[in-house]
Amino acid sequence: SVAIVAHDDEHVWLVRQPREATGDPDLLELPAGKLDEEGEGPLECGVRELAEEIGKAAASWEHLTTYFTSAGFTDEQCHVYLATGLSDRPGQRVEDERIDIEPHALAALDATIAECHDAKTIIGLQMLRARLAG
Repeated sequence: SVAIVAHDDEHVWLVRQPREATGDPDLLELPAGKLDEEGEGPLECGVRELAEEIGKAAASWEHLTTYFTSAGFTDEQCHVYLATGLSDRPGQRVEDERIDIEPHALAALDATIAECHDAKTIIGLQMLRARLAG
């Protein structure tokens, strides 16, 4: 899978969507998606997902990390990218996705992280916080 930490120097862009498996009707997450397109690499997937989920493109992409989502259970990896220099770029929406787009102020990043219960989002936002502090 791929997750994108997208920010515009004022906001980090997140999505809320129901996750039936967790029982959460509006889990706060980074824009993300599966590597399920034939021949598509992680970066290309991130570019596609950013457009599909929040209607944005990024001028700059940087790989932050790749981690195993649950090493004791699966070999699935999540590739996390930082996307900056955002501009509008509507993508093809996936019909069955129920996504609400939410910009969260970078000035309130700690409160946003505290609101998250999703591993990829916590990892990505913690890495963003470290970058902004350093």
